Amino acid sequence: MSKIKVTPEEFKTFAKYILDISGIALGVGKEYLLETRLNPLLSKYECNSYSDLMKKSKLGFDKKLEGEIIDAISTNETYFFRDKSPFKLLQHKILPDLIDKRSKKGFGKPAIRIWSAANSTGQEIYSLAMTMIEMGLTLDKYNIRLFGTDISDAAIAKASYGAYNKFEVARGLEPARLNRFFQPKEDKYKVKDELRAMVQFKKMNLMKPFIGIGKYDIVLCRNVMIYFTTEDRRKIYSNISKVLEPDGYLLIGSTESLVNDTDLFASFRYLNSVFYQFKS
Repeated sequence: MSKIKVTPEEFKTFAKYILDISGIALGVGKEYLLETRLNPLLSKYECNSYSDLMKKSKLGFDKKLEGEIIDAISTNETYFFRDKSPFKLLQHKILPDLIDKRSKKGFGKPAIRIWSAANSTGQEIYSLAMTMIEMGLTLDKYNIRLFGTDISDAAIAKASYGAYNKFEVARGLEPARLNRFFQPKEDKYKVKDELRAMVQFKKMNLMKPFIGIGKYDIVLCRNVMIYFTTEDRRKIYSNISKVLEPDGYLLIGSTESLVNDTDLFASFRYLNSVFYQFKS
């Protein structure tokens, strides 16, 4: 099937549908993205137009097509130790300070709870787990919960399995870390059990209520808010504030800002990086 063009009216209604099911905002000018990402689904489901595809998705009681649309539209651009500076910030400032505070709380293993709210295919949360192991923060010494979520079923499945091709491990992963934390499996590299045991994954739509996910010492919500409207960003940051410990830390993307989205957090700078905590 040749590439089918989306009409202006179809784009308007389909963009509204995508916003409703995922929170992802597609503004005017993103018609090419919708066509590029969804054209294979038109062929798969034998649809002659984007209106037909949306109709089939809405009628699908098992939500399978809806999930495939979300998988196609959501951008899973990520790589190991992306931007590097946040991981140095965690290693040299945030995690040591957090361990110092949590170690003073009483008996038993100190608890560390970290949530990667836009986990994509897992590279961010595994990078964090590697950093923690290298610091000596292991499951036998600390009560660790690393939690990765994403709206895409395909992304969560890949993150949970933890296997990456040669191109993916070459992006940001040094040979020493590759040898220590991964094992060859067919034509890919799979995370070793030591790393996988530290992480839990779950599909989650950030536009839905944050029910039953617990409280966190650190929340990473990096490079995802650009896909949401200002109103939705405010809602998400408000919900994050409710699951973040009072002395917890929020990390966002290096090119992102909270200025127009929330006034709940104060910014702090360390090692050329910025992190946020609740205003005192």
